[in-house]
Amino acid sequence: MRHNLIFDGDDTLWENNALFERAVEKFIDHLAHPTLTREQVRARLDEIETVNVREHGYGVDVFERSLGECLASLRGEPTEHDRQVLRVACAPIRAQQIELIDGVVETLGELSRRHRLFLLTKGDVAEQTGKIEASGLAEFFTDIAIVREKETPVYREFVSERDLSPAGTWMIGNSPKSDIWPALEAGLGAVLVPHPMTWSLEARELPTAHAGFRTVSRFAGLSEHF
Repeated sequence: MRHNLIFDGDDTLWENNALFERAVEKFIDHLAHPTLTREQVRARLDEIETVNVREHGYGVDVFERSLGECLASLRGEPTEHDRQVLRVACAPIRAQQIELIDGVVETLGELSRRHRLFLLTKGDVAEQTGKIEASGLAEFFTDIAIVREKETPVYREFVSERDLSPAGTWMIGNSPKSDIWPALEAGLGAVLVPHPMTWSLEARELPTAHAGFRTVSRFAGLSEHF
């Protein structure tokens, strides 16, 4: 059976959150808070990121802004030295040096011979476009869409605009919050490809009892399902 397979980008096809986590660790090291644990500092950063993502969207600029606001809330207004440290910490993210997840190229190549593949990724349009171009994966996809958020109405609109049958369409990604639940709520199937460093703000319980939900331990395992 020929399926429509929609893929997430960040931390499904290429590494992403690992770069942000490295920057967070450098930030916490620099902050060196005298009383708060690393976990407590990270919890405060999560609170600030939640607000900023909702108000300003995704991307490295918003992330760096959150680091600065977190530093200000915990230690006081950042100095020029502080800002330079944050710029240096975020520089590898801005460089957009793509590291593909193991098995992605081979698996996409195999699946594209049997199914129609799509890419649906969220975030800053310029940044995501740069990642897609740098990845060299665009040739595998029938269509590519970059959206601000991946919520249930977005999935419904995506399949409707492309005249895709929800029953024959699957969303594949690492985020329970953005890839799995909204796709299922839109009537699609959903496959979780777990990533050990999925962003904490993308966490949500898994729909283990849902008939349309699957999970694979690694990306190459998709070939056994499709």
